[in-house]
Amino acid sequence: MSDLKPETVAERYQLPLRRQLSMRVLALLLAALAVGLMAIGITLYLSWQLEGGGAAINAAGSLRMRTYRMALTLEHYAATKDPQLATKLRAEDADFRQTLALLRNGDVRRPLYLPDSPSVRQQFSGIEQDYDRLTRRWFVPIEAGGALTDWQVFRADTDQFVERINLLVLSIEQLNTRRTLWLRSSQMFLVGLAIVGAFTQVYLMFLLIFRPLGRLRHGIARMTRKDFTVRLPVESRDEFGEVQRSFNHMADRLEESYGSLAQRVEEKTAELNAQNGELSLLYDVVAFVNRPQTSQSLCQGVLERLLAWFGADAGSVRVIDPLNQSAWLMTSVGLPASLQEAEICRRHEGCYCAPARKGEVVLVQMRPHPLQPQSVCAEAGFLQVSAFPISAGDNHLGVITLHFADKREVSERETQLLTTLGQHLGIALDNLRLAARDKELAVSEERNLMAQGLHDSIAQGLSFLNLQVQMLDDSLKRNATTEAQDIVPMLRAGVTESYEDVRELLLNFRTRLQEGDLPGSMRTVIDKFRKQTGIAAALTITGEGRPLLADQQLQLLFILQEALSNVRKHSQATQVEVTLHNDTPLRLVIQDNGRGFDEAEMARRAERHVGLNIMRERAERLGAQLDFINEHGVSVVLTMHRATTTVLEGEGANA
Repeated sequence: MSDLKPETVAERYQLPLRRQLSMRVLALLLAALAVGLMAIGITLYLSWQLEGGGAAINAAGSLRMRTYRMALTLEHYAATKDPQLATKLRAEDADFRQTLALLRNGDVRRPLYLPDSPSVRQQFSGIEQDYDRLTRRWFVPIEAGGALTDWQVFRADTDQFVERINLLVLSIEQLNTRRTLWLRSSQMFLVGLAIVGAFTQVYLMFLLIFRPLGRLRHGIARMTRKDFTVRLPVESRDEFGEVQRSFNHMADRLEESYGSLAQRVEEKTAELNAQNGELSLLYDVVAFVNRPQTSQSLCQGVLERLLAWFGADAGSVRVIDPLNQSAWLMTSVGLPASLQEAEICRRHEGCYCAPARKGEVVLVQMRPHPLQPQSVCAEAGFLQVSAFPISAGDNHLGVITLHFADKREVSERETQLLTTLGQHLGIALDNLRLAARDKELAVSEERNLMAQGLHDSIAQGLSFLNLQVQMLDDSLKRNATTEAQDIVPMLRAGVTESYEDVRELLLNFRTRLQEGDLPGSMRTVIDKFRKQTGIAAALTITGEGRPLLADQQLQLLFILQEALSNVRKHSQATQVEVTLHNDTPLRLVIQDNGRGFDEAEMARRAERHVGLNIMRERAERLGAQLDFINEHGVSVVLTMHRATTTVLEGEGANA
């Protein structure tokens, strides 16, 4: 109130007489007196209405008795044609019509009158019309000498007419019941008014003093809690009204001071909510692209999420062929066939989306031009197109396009979000490509090792057989029968060995690593070796160490197969012992009782020992060290150091 003028403050202490509290109390007392007199008048009026309504109920109720009496008289007259009954019938008809006239016009002296209700008046008018119709149909013809031909219809009409009278009586009774309730309410109001009059002082103090003070206290309490929207209702122009106006003026000033702060907080909250939504979309897409799946399902899932988030009507994902730079459709949602197969979309020559192939974000609104033909997107019914690149580093892999049937504003933050999502999708597609390339490389390396195995076994055997066949042919040309007979057993032995090599290779190719069961797979390999060669082989497993990775187990299993193959081919052993020490470090021992090998000869012909080279390549793939020990037969020691510092050592196998 610091901005109020002194004369204004002084004037508020000199209120006009009409605005003082004493005058308001006097006005309230006079108003209460007027209300009391009005309630008394209403009570008198209602009592008079109830009295007249009661008399109307009696008169209307007598009509039912009169109806049945006239019907009985008419039946007797129709049967006997007695003149006295005709006179009686006319008297009863006149009495009935007199009662109807009494109900219609009322009688102020009794008093008696129908309630002034449209429904009651309508029912009474219907009764008068029904009575006229009933007399014309039955009374007049029979009184004129006619016969009562259908007693059942006559009685049904009589019952229906009496039912109309019953409804009228019930309506009047309901109105009287309501008026009785009004009368009692008026009386209770008089009692309440008396009570209010007795406690006028208390009421006035509460209404004019305590309640304004309570509202003022509540407003101050809310303002202390920094709720500057509180306003006090100005319900009077007295002293308290002036205080309430001053309070509201102070609240206006405070709200104006803090209004901009609240607005900034709301704007920041809305911005944070938008960022949270974008982060949710980003996390959802990142989690999705990191799942194992095909490139088709990957693009489809990302596109569906983008369509749902941005409210686009259609969309597509196109990947760029690095050979001819064509953009081939990977997947689409809601895209017309004309756009899916459009040559301009594939070549991007003259297409709005062409800059997206170079890493730029494209936001285009289709504006028709009378001198230029419409684009394929506009012809398909789209008014806006948003295209953003799919990239992995500096490589642009494709384009994601969102089509909108209506115009939609895309903010700079949403543009950055689209670019980020395109990068995540590009990295995921690039990872799938690299994974496929790694798989292809692994298959190629495995084929190389298989080719070396074929060369070491079948190719060398076939070369030996070819040499023997040449020698046999030469012997036959020279008629050297004895020499030819010596060559035939060697041919038979070569064929048998080649057959065994083929069987062994086929068995090795069919070997599968059981999921998480290296010992079981090793038992299967040893059982096959025992059945194929007849060499006694035993497997012993000890310890419970941490298992190897599946790829490491598979390579170890292949090394075991190659070692057993060398035992069959070269060692001339009769017994092989395989021991798996599943501890830290893990040790695999394969030892035979064969003839051993010449270390100098083995070093000199190292390049020709394809089986040993295969074992070394597999050991290098494991990051392991392969050693051969020529002691009590032959042993091979395999030592592998892993990133977890766990050491794998394997011994065994004849080289």
